[in-house]
Formats: sequence, structure tokens, C-alpha cells
Amino acid sequence: MKLIMAIVSSDDYRDVLNRLTKAGFRATVISTTGGFLREGNTTMFLGTEDHRMPQAIELLRQTCSRRTQWVSPMPTLEGPGLEMSEPIEISVGGAVVFVMNVEQFLQV
Repeated sequence: MKLIMAIVSSDDYRDVLNRLTKAGFRATVISTTGGFLREGNTTMFLGTEDHRMPQAIELLRQTCSRRTQWVSPMPTLEGPGLEMSEPIEISVGGAVVFVMNVEQFLQV
């Protein structure tokens, strides 16, 4: 048995959850916050049989799209006062996925 922990954009999680549910997967979802942009994301926990893990990963891959976004960096303290940096383009979205072996599974 495998435990899949997937961190996805809050913009994508409803679509991901719908697709996983339609495919027969069950997930526990918690709201989390990312470190770099300090924006909301969603962490999903899925338990599945070993042979179904590739299907779950493929659904995540198909649904969690990477895209670019422009952000304004924090003001710098360099020079004669606060200076605003130029906006930068960054890549957001996609998913960070961890797959772990499950030694024991219980429902009590």
C-alpha cells in the first residue's frame, strides 16, 4: 500500500479532487500555506494499493498545470531609501508529490 501526499495549488485542488473521486480514489484535504509566495495551497493525502499509484500520479499530472505569474518582490533597503524592485516572472502551479510505503493501514 502507498500513501501519496500531494501539495497542489488551491486554484487546482477542486479539479484534482473531482477527478480522483471519479476514478475511485478517496482523499483527505487540508489547507496549507507555501513558503516562497506565502500563498494558499492544498495538501492532499491519498491511500492506495501499489498497482493504482501510477494512475493517481497521472491524474495529478494531467490536472495540476504549471503556469507563469508576475510578482513584485519586497522593497529593498539598498541605496538612499526604500527602492521597489521590478516585477519578476515566476513559475507557479503544478504539484509536489511524495509517495511513501505504508506498513499498516487501519480503519477504527
